[in-house]
Amino acid sequence: MIVEKPLTLRRKNTNRMNMMRRLLCGCALLAVWMMSSLYAMAQMEDAKTAVANMRVGWNLGNTLDSNSGEATNMWIEAYSSRTPKDYETAWGQPQATKALIHMFKEAGFNAIRVPVTWYPHYGTLNNVGKTWDQSKWSGYTLNSAWLKRVKQVVDYVIDEGMYCILNVHHDTGNGTAAWIRASMDNYEQYEDRYTRLWTAIATQFKDYDDHLLFEGYNEMTDKYGSWCFASFASDAKYNAADAADAYKAVNSYAQDFVAAVRATGGNNEQRNLVVNTYAACSGAGSWNMHLQDPLKQMAKPLDDAEGHLIFQVHSYWNVLNYNSTMKSDITTMFTNLYTYLAKKHDAPVIVGEWGSDAEGFDYSDDAQRKKLTDFATYFMQRAKARNMACFYWMGLSDGKDRSVPQWTQPEVVDAIIKGYYGAGGYVDGIQSVTPRSTSLNTYNLSGQPSRPKSNEIIVRQGRKMVHR
Repeated sequence: MIVEKPLTLRRKNTNRMNMMRRLLCGCALLAVWMMSSLYAMAQMEDAKTAVANMRVGWNLGNTLDSNSGEATNMWIEAYSSRTPKDYETAWGQPQATKALIHMFKEAGFNAIRVPVTWYPHYGTLNNVGKTWDQSKWSGYTLNSAWLKRVKQVVDYVIDEGMYCILNVHHDTGNGTAAWIRASMDNYEQYEDRYTRLWTAIATQFKDYDDHLLFEGYNEMTDKYGSWCFASFASDAKYNAADAADAYKAVNSYAQDFVAAVRATGGNNEQRNLVVNTYAACSGAGSWNMHLQDPLKQMAKPLDDAEGHLIFQVHSYWNVLNYNSTMKSDITTMFTNLYTYLAKKHDAPVIVGEWGSDAEGFDYSDDAQRKKLTDFATYFMQRAKARNMACFYWMGLSDGKDRSVPQWTQPEVVDAIIKGYYGAGGYVDGIQSVTPRSTSLNTYNLSGQPSRPKSNEIIVRQGRKMVHR
């Protein structure tokens, strides 16, 4: 005998089944979203691979980093309309273009450092005339027009398939408008403002892929404005307590930078981040027992994202004195960078700025120019031997040449490229880089799609390279 279930019971069962279906569907969608998110994060390149793939870099300097510099002479703010163009061109460079970045890409450069000074575009300065009283600085909002221009320049780099390092630049340094200093008193005063700045920047760029890196600060100096090592500019030329205070402040700012970026989520949870030594000192030289202190005292920030931190230093040399002794000093510097940073912390190192600081250097003089090119080739060779990427500071295309664009120092470009790629240069030489993936845009020498084996010669994006 068939017993008919009551209508109310049938409806309850149907409702339960519909609820189960919706629940299962929701769980499935959640699982797909979580897997997609985890997959995306898993594809974020680790720091060592990124540095290897950067190969050769350049600084788009004196551009988005331009600022008034002195709190008592805020001339850009006083005498301009404060548009992004007013700032970008204030130090004599034309506005950056996509064509300029493309020229570097075609020459064999694969990374551009984009220095940015943020304080004129962050909150409200409340300056009076040409004077800025920093105690009256208010607000934490980034200027939308400025942020739009920064994004546009970053996109110039990213669209070329190059790596872009975006930083906080002349907010540090020895200018009186610089508000971030290597001192614990300064850190306690500005920790919140600094953290909010990086939260705002990171939030705007959190969906960018692993071609974009953040650098927490540029050259952070102590209360004396010391270069080479902390407290060097003090009357005694070294003060142990003040030096310790400065190194502690640098490490504190570095930790806050990492924490602030990670907290914004998205790709920032595993984005590669760059932290600099005190004043970005490289430890080069042997004339003072404290020269390597900035390397030795640099801590590795705590980070939940393992393998996504990079250390940075800067290195300038008087190339008019380039000889075997300088070559030996360069080799020793890279050895120390490896020993005190790369090996000690199991993290890669980059030279974020390098070049010549020779006073009175004449590029038109054949002998002087040869010293520069010989230096550039040797420097790149030593850096590559230590698996360190280098970013040349400006010079290569400068002033009106950027608008064409064309090279200002083509011989130096050639010397840098050959220093990394070998005598055959970029186009003719086989590039030894770590591929980003083994997708089917990789081909063997017969032109067939390939999933390459270790050390196999392959073709990717139209160029030969060795798969590592």
